[in-house]
Amino acid sequence: KLSLYSLNALSLQSAYLMYSSSVAAGAQSGIDECKYQFAWDRWNCPERALQLSTHSGLRSANRETAFVHAISSAGVMYTLTRNCSLGDFENCGCDDTRNGQLGGQGWLWGGCSDNVGFGEAISKQFVDALETGQDARAAMNLHNNEAGRKAVKGTMKRTCKCHGVSGSCTTQTCWLQLPEFREVGNYLKEKYHKALKVDLLRGAGNSAANRGAVAETFSAISKKELVHLEDSPNYCLENKTLGLQGTEGRECIKKGKNLSKWEKRSCKRLCGECGLAVDEQKAEMVSSCNCKFHWCCAVKCEQCRKTVTKYFCVKRERRVKNESTSRKNIRLKKKH
Repeated sequence: KLSLYSLNALSLQSAYLMYSSSVAAGAQSGIDECKYQFAWDRWNCPERALQLSTHSGLRSANRETAFVHAISSAGVMYTLTRNCSLGDFENCGCDDTRNGQLGGQGWLWGGCSDNVGFGEAISKQFVDALETGQDARAAMNLHNNEAGRKAVKGTMKRTCKCHGVSGSCTTQTCWLQLPEFREVGNYLKEKYHKALKVDLLRGAGNSAANRGAVAETFSAISKKELVHLEDSPNYCLENKTLGLQGTEGRECIKKGKNLSKWEKRSCKRLCGECGLAVDEQKAEMVSSCNCKFHWCCAVKCEQCRKTVTKYFCVKRERRVKNESTSRKNIRLKKKH
């Protein structure tokens, strides 16, 4: 194991070679989770917002930027921790530092806990190193990186095993395991809705006095909370300067079983509240069906076609035009 999970004993080059693939995979899992969490929001985690390595897409300092930093940092830490538990790294194993200690009434720490301390330390080395500035925005990004790591630790699950004569549960040994990453995403989405706005000048931090004031301000805020410096733009509207596409043309959901609350509200939020109409469109889908297994060894399927109804946000005048064209086509059919 690494002493205090320190990276100092390794050269930067060897550390990069050892962990870079896990870091990249973790960052990708953060991107995927961001897209899932915001699939039915006006801001839907566009690619431009996810370029953490260059910050070319993160010039803003709003709550969406806060979420991107948090979920990316969490993804890297989560993947490093998981890969450690899978034995992918020679210098990392279970976290057994508390084994044998009393954890609570009737149970002791034991087993093989996922080594989040390792994942946290290596993640911090890689992700926080991307932040080279010293101004308020840099402080905000570092704070949200830490909030992402706190989210992984805060969603860990305790798993226990009973011990005792004849199957009794006289005592238990327990250990901590990573949850599904979706739980981390859900946790951070709630934090996103409660994100705190910090009133600081965007350029604050360019002098020693200002840097001290910025550090003091952020240190007073819980590391578990997401923070932002500015309000979000109007995501209903296209803004080429900010790289925003607006919600015109976005798909929404009107009907269906087992819809989430975000899916149920999608047409209202993406279309209605943005001054757009909902346009119903029919589309033919082709999929494999009636598949049969033939000995030995092939599966043969038929190609089935079905018509599905989809809904999209359109300008109101376009919908009126579409409806007029549709009525005209119906009248022509009746004449024939």
